[in-house]
Amino acid sequence: MFKAGAAKSIITPKVGTCLYGYVPHHRSESVHDQLSVTALALSDGEKTALVMTAEIGNLQTELSDETRAAISARCGVPFENVLISCTHTHSAPNLAGTDGWGEVDREYFDEFFLPGAISAAKNAVESLVCAEYAVGVTESRVGINRREQRIDGSIALGQNPHGCFDPYMTVISFREKATKKGILNLVHYSCHGTAAGLNREITRDWSGILIDRLEEDTGTLTAYYNGACGDVGPRLTNGGTTGDIRHVESLGGAAALDAMRAYKALGGYREAKLDIFPGELSLPYQKLPSLETALAGAAKYEHPETLNNLGRLDYAHWVEVAEHLKAGKCPEKAPFVLPQTLISLGDVLFVPYPYELFSEIAMRLREYSPFPHTLVLTNANGTLGYLPSEDQLCRGGYEVECFKVGHLFALEESTDQNLINGTLGILRENGML
Repeated sequence: MFKAGAAKSIITPKVGTCLYGYVPHHRSESVHDQLSVTALALSDGEKTALVMTAEIGNLQTELSDETRAAISARCGVPFENVLISCTHTHSAPNLAGTDGWGEVDREYFDEFFLPGAISAAKNAVESLVCAEYAVGVTESRVGINRREQRIDGSIALGQNPHGCFDPYMTVISFREKATKKGILNLVHYSCHGTAAGLNREITRDWSGILIDRLEEDTGTLTAYYNGACGDVGPRLTNGGTTGDIRHVESLGGAAALDAMRAYKALGGYREAKLDIFPGELSLPYQKLPSLETALAGAAKYEHPETLNNLGRLDYAHWVEVAEHLKAGKCPEKAPFVLPQTLISLGDVLFVPYPYELFSEIAMRLREYSPFPHTLVLTNANGTLGYLPSEDQLCRGGYEVECFKVGHLFALEESTDQNLINGTLGILRENGML
């Protein structure tokens, strides 16, 4: 018999903590709204899974593994059945630790995040009751492709009305079967949480306004799960991809109207068959460039100690490549093997990836998937940077450069198709295709 349970824990940091997403050491001065982590527990009496969302930017892969292991030990849910995704707000503490964006705030992780995640998961599992679910979908223009192409052909962060973005907002409503009392409204949409810009308020960004409104209007706990947002920013009135708290509130209000429209479009409630599909994705790497290329890449920076963000990431990459080759190590590497767990619930499929995927990848996967509601979860079970669609690599831009230099070895240019093929392969191995 299908069961569901949900719980939320507050994980708001102390004022003065550094905010992740733009520059290191950018400290908060106030709290605009509370951060939280929400856990959705799903069970059929034999197997149990947790699908969680945390209102932070990214969660370093090592910290994600530590959190999932702690939850598994405390709740008795297998490690691989615990999915933790991030809403990707840029106004929360740094738990990513990406070179150029500042170090991980370990004190915040130990004091707030880890206890909060364990508590939410534990309470969700303990609240499991016989349940049913319904799905509603609407179109939303909260997001817009953010890879703005200038007149000279270069790509900048802004708004691209001609570019791809996923227009679908999905609401999945869970309720108790006997009493019809709401358990959780799960809102899925794909968009960066950058409306607040380089602000000093702690905030969930625009999605916080959305879930508060829907929760108040329906009387049911509500949580936001971000999709393939790699090339999608908030559709702000200033024409950019960042704004301030006023933009957070206005865009969040528009998003709330869309979410309520999806909620009102809910189909009939029904029980669900829970399936869990474990597997692996094999993602080949590119061969390293020559030592001369690596040395030239590092030499173009005269004062590397002053670098932040992409500049620092680029410099550190070329230094690492040069050191690797100078040590006589192989310029080739076996494919990256990514553990993967897919969770299906009736006609819904949750697909976690530890990347900021470009929207087209998720839309193609949904087209090929046997599940009508195939929901990609972004920055889930770790964070490994941007993953562009192959057609955008020739255009360059911030996300593409991060993909190229984010790690010692860059993934193949056709990684988008490799990712889709691997995911469909897991479904095929389990008799779903």
